Amino acid sequence: MTAADIGTGARTALGQLAADALDTDAGHVRVLIGDSSYGFAILAGHSFGTASWGWAVIEAAKALRARLAGEPGIPPEGVTAQADTTEAVRAMAAQERHAYGAQFAEVAVDVLTGEARVRRLIGVFAVGRVVNPLTTRSQLIGGMTMGLSMALHEEGIRDRSTGAHVNANLAGYHFAAHADVPRIEASWIDDPDLLNPTGVKGVGEIGIVGVAAAIANAVWHATGTRQRELPLRPDRLLEF
Repeated sequence: MTAADIGTGARTALGQLAADALDTDAGHVRVLIGDSSYGFAILAGHSFGTASWGWAVIEAAKALRARLAGEPGIPPEGVTAQADTTEAVRAMAAQERHAYGAQFAEVAVDVLTGEARVRRLIGVFAVGRVVNPLTTRSQLIGGMTMGLSMALHEEGIRDRSTGAHVNANLAGYHFAAHADVPRIEASWIDDPDLLNPTGVKGVGEIGIVGVAAAIANAVWHATGTRQRELPLRPDRLLEF
């Protein structure tokens, strides 16, 4: 299919789903994606990926098993099966199937410099069936790191006369580095999507959502003042 693995481990997850559906070892499955000759697939974004592509993979695997069951042996040219889930997706009930989570932050604020430091982040999520725990945890921690970066560092500044970005480079646009990333814990609960045969809802950006709010709430708890703008710069913290 024309699906794309942009570093999220989609190939691994699709291979595992196919192996489960074929009742075989994952080592016997070869995943080929990113080729327009394989047929249309939705983009890799908005948590669409594995939930959408995996459905087609499972249906194709079922069709392949049905064809093999009627064959006395595998012919030299092999056996091919395809699946199109377009109509199945359109027929799905209008039911909310979103992923969600809760995030918590421990923050220390220097009363002299206004610098806020995150000591610990914890996130617990419901992202549907977790196909691969290793890549899921990695993606959630990566998202939480991005949320920390949004809360404390990232800020695009524009020239008021031209509208151009003043800090459109790595020298002026700050984001979280290793020293800024504290102890991060990510876990999840079992909450499969019962309307999708993959059981997947999507990890995607859910790790980012809520981090900045958790950090801002922790800053309020530490200082007694509410911050309404991001990032939580030292000068803004010292104004109150």
